[in-house]
Amino acid sequence: MDLQIVKRDQLPENSLIGAEHGGAGVCLIFTDSAPGEGPAQHKHTYEEVFVTLEGQATFLVDGEEIVAGPNEVVIVPPDTPHGFTNTGQGRLRQVNIHVSPEFHTEWL
Repeated sequence: MDLQIVKRDQLPENSLIGAEHGGAGVCLIFTDSAPGEGPAQHKHTYEEVFVTLEGQATFLVDGEEIVAGPNEVVIVPPDTPHGFTNTGQGRLRQVNIHVSPEFHTEWL
């Protein structure tokens, strides 16, 4: 794989698919959510790593509620139902790392 620099504002839907960028082994989603927003419960066949940059997220991971704030990282194991909601007062900004070169999501 050759070195690449990718401008985030040129990524469709604020996400990078590793397979489309030289076969990188991860996919990224850049989250910028208003209070109350977030994805419904779902799962993947691989780990998903959430890096909270700003705001507060409340995760529901396999039935357990977890609150994460700035500079905290949540690692969800493969095949584990999860989702999150912005439960803070302002924007929730995260980088969500899918440990796979392509997205594979099963919505529950």
